[in-house]
Amino acid sequence: MKKQILAVDDSKAIRFLLQTVLGKEYQVVTVPDGCSAMYWLSKRNFPHLIIADPQLPDMENWELIQQLSSSGIYNSIPVVALSGLSKSETELKCLEYGVQKFFLKPFNPVELVTTINELIENNTIDQHYPMQAY
Repeated sequence: MKKQILAVDDSKAIRFLLQTVLGKEYQVVTVPDGCSAMYWLSKRNFPHLIIADPQLPDMENWELIQQLSSSGIYNSIPVVALSGLSKSETELKCLEYGVQKFFLKPFNPVELVTTINELIENNTIDQHYPMQAY
């Protein structure tokens, strides 16, 4: 069974790109906003990694990432931020919220895939959150 990634971005083009470059190796679930992400997670879904834009249309900047990092349920899931914000703000917020890696838009998809592969290989989430059977 493929490992699962949740990708949260309001840009349809970026969701399509992520689905395309990651879909061969992973099961990629894409959603356009923070509420959709939280709803999907509330259905007992525990992805191996979350890719999130810190600027979502239905939340304040960094709100979704802050909620994930402060959650006792989801804080062990690695998060990769895809940010359109300044590098200095992105670095500061990622450090504050424990985000392992970030990419500034526009980003190199090959570097993103390499980083995601490394994060998923090095994470032990399977021991804590078994995948749901479908």
